[in-house]
Amino acid sequence: MPKARQPFLSGAESALPDALAHAAGHPVAHAAGHPIANSTARPIAHAGAELDARLRAGLLAWFEREKRPLPWRADRDPYRVWISEAMLQQTRVETVVPYFLRFVARFPDVSALASASIEEVLAHWSGLGYYRRARALHAAAGTVVDEMGGTIPRSVESLRSLPGFGPYTAGAVASIAYDEPEPLVDGNVARVLARIFAIDSEPATKTFREATWSHAERLVRAGGEPGAWNQALMELGALVCTPREPKCATCPLEALCRARSEGRVDELPRPKARRAPIDVELQVLVVRERSRILLEQRPPTGRMASMWQLPTFETSPGELLAPSLVLAHPRFIVDEPLGEFRHTITCHKVHVSVSSARFIGVPATGEMTWVESTALDALPRTGMTQKIVKRGWIH
Repeated sequence: MPKARQPFLSGAESALPDALAHAAGHPVAHAAGHPIANSTARPIAHAGAELDARLRAGLLAWFEREKRPLPWRADRDPYRVWISEAMLQQTRVETVVPYFLRFVARFPDVSALASASIEEVLAHWSGLGYYRRARALHAAAGTVVDEMGGTIPRSVESLRSLPGFGPYTAGAVASIAYDEPEPLVDGNVARVLARIFAIDSEPATKTFREATWSHAERLVRAGGEPGAWNQALMELGALVCTPREPKCATCPLEALCRARSEGRVDELPRPKARRAPIDVELQVLVVRERSRILLEQRPPTGRMASMWQLPTFETSPGELLAPSLVLAHPRFIVDEPLGEFRHTITCHKVHVSVSSARFIGVPATGEMTWVESTALDALPRTGMTQKIVKRGWIH
């Protein structure tokens, strides 16, 4: 008999690899801030200092010409670098920009973030997903203010002591904000290095991690401008050395790339083994009473912890709560469908059906709450609820 699937609505939130490196068992060492600090692996073979110099010169010149004018690049303020890097984990740049601008307008420095309530921080994060990032930001801001005099540290060792700081985020803040020669490896950097040096191993393996971090460490310490160099690697991966259909003809490192010369660009890095998608059916109810709307708050642990959402029920594929059906608990009468959409959370492919409904009786304390529709923006809402609000289905 196949193992029963855990209900989606009660599942745990997926972890981000950087913030939870220790929990995942990665061989991370605080001393150097990356996974090979205490490794016994032999140095990765490469063509020597001349190749490194050519790689650095070509990529830095390209970055100076082609870098995007992103708002967190306006200065090298450690706080803004930190916020941007936290938001950019598993999230596209074009999605992050408006969130970043709103977030730093409301919380302009680490003291403002530390003094805010977690509910307000989550409200400004609503829609970005991976809400552990926002909770870690808030916790780390409190530590910086309470224990570090309000100054974000510059060393990887001190940064790694803060909640949410894994080897990537620590390397990013240390190098970009403080020009410390610290390496970083994210998905873009790993792909660029795997192609340049033809790293032919599974991305999830220790061998691949050690190889990419070894090259990253050597290259960032082979010359000056560590912040620009690390950003250039990430920018190349985002704009040119993309996962599919890379723009090799316009790449400043084309002549130095082993994968290009060996005709293996489409093979490297090896594709990750992907989890099979999990189909989920949800029905969401929009219940209004004059200017108020009925909301429920998710449990304090698990997926989307403590976020607010419209009343939501997990159903079987093809099943809907029929109009005029009175549910046992809570007490709803479902009226008419408002629409449907698709929503993705990690490997979950969620089909969301939205209907208007009525609630019979008074919500029990801690069960559901009537909220003025004008107050919705001040609450931390789930991404699905955000989509329904944007579609105008609550009015």
